[in-house]
Amino acid sequence: MDFNSFLTHISSLQEKPLGGIESQFKMAPEIRKEIDIRSFVKPDAKSAAVLALFYPDQNNETHVLLTQRASYNGTHSAQISFPGGKIEKSDVDLAHTALRETYEETAVPMHDVSIVKELTKTYIPPSNFWVSPFIGTIKYRPQFVANHEVSSLIEVKLSAFLDDKAVIIKNMTTSYMKQVDVPCFKLNDYIVWGATAMILSEIKDYLK
Repeated sequence: MDFNSFLTHISSLQEKPLGGIESQFKMAPEIRKEIDIRSFVKPDAKSAAVLALFYPDQNNETHVLLTQRASYNGTHSAQISFPGGKIEKSDVDLAHTALRETYEETAVPMHDVSIVKELTKTYIPPSNFWVSPFIGTIKYRPQFVANHEVSSLIEVKLSAFLDDKAVIIKNMTTSYMKQVDVPCFKLNDYIVWGATAMILSEIKDYLK
């Protein structure tokens, strides 16, 4: 989809309700669907925000930006995610958190991004975060520059993301589950799973 058409389309969706947990859980393992989220959300859960940034390439074709986290001794080492991070005292709200973190991680100018929609917040058990996702648009392809937290910037065509063939099942072992079949997106040969895949699933349903 060309970017002008995308902007027109997403503008027409302003009153459309979100798919919420139902959309997100299309990309969740069965074990998570069986657990009452209230039973494992910790009272000291931290707040964070991420940005699903849509922009045109040089041919005006719509893309969305993902990142691969740098390798480190931590829960989300080398995983695929949206740019984003935890809220800071200087942030006026979670939308500002998403924009600030995106700027810090990818050098996308904050004031050039338009926030379109706040999506359903997602709890991430391993790191104890409530994550608020936002859809944003920028009318040109930024000069992306990754900081030390990011090992790769992944520019995914909207058409590839919306293709149902991008959804696969992969048997995975993580910090809290072993040998479990997990729905994933395969995008630009990267495997996208977990909270990022769940957020992408809600975006996909919203756009379709």
